[in-house]
Amino acid sequence: MFGDVDLVLSRINPNDVVLDVGGWASPFNRANWILDAEACETRGFYGLIGLPSSQGGDKEFFSKETWVQRDMCEKTPFPFPDKFFDFSICSHTLEDIRDPLFVCSELIRISKSGYIEVPSRVSETCRGSEADNLVGLSHHRWFVEIKDNHIQFTMKYHNVHTDFRLSFPPSYAKKLKPDELIDSIFWQDSFSFAETQIHGPDKIQEELKGSVASRYQYPQYMIATQKMGYTAKRLFNGIKRRLPVLSK
Repeated sequence: MFGDVDLVLSRINPNDVVLDVGGWASPFNRANWILDAEACETRGFYGLIGLPSSQGGDKEFFSKETWVQRDMCEKTPFPFPDKFFDFSICSHTLEDIRDPLFVCSELIRISKSGYIEVPSRVSETCRGSEADNLVGLSHHRWFVEIKDNHIQFTMKYHNVHTDFRLSFPPSYAKKLKPDELIDSIFWQDSFSFAETQIHGPDKIQEELKGSVASRYQYPQYMIATQKMGYTAKRLFNGIKRRLPVLSK
């Protein structure tokens, strides 16, 4: 969690039963239960890379017995009855997993309220976190946007890494304010969620390019140079097909 931990703690009453979904890397210690694919004994991975190994207070309210190790996207219900938890936390997990919509549905089923935090779409669309030509973090599967009481998931299509117009340059990421790096929601009773449906490569390109263009305009010389490169590549490939000697 990179948001306001104290604000989250302030929403939790002393007797509340709390769940942390996906908390292995940095468990939320106030949680009474943890659900994650990794084992309790190996928790705190973030501590190995210079980030907090845990959060939400010094005392661990959970135990090995209340640590549920399972594939959270497996299409079987989480092992808790309806509205069992007073509060649930799911922080920097939904963007990683193959079926965040199923996890959202289970959070609503088993919890009365909760907090969800994800990387903002703009931060995940920036190059430079791992490499200058790589968009966002390599293990993230989704762009996620939160507005009001709704969470929208858009597939992080592979072509974002191949066309600079579909992402922001590393210099843009450095200008983002802390509150632009994440999206979050405190929810009560329920929230809505959906996956963006895009059909066809042209529509995918249009959606991704439009998301960037709404905030940042690349210089025309870069776009012109890219077009020249595409043209030169097509010409070269055409020559290769006609001259077998060059294709060997």
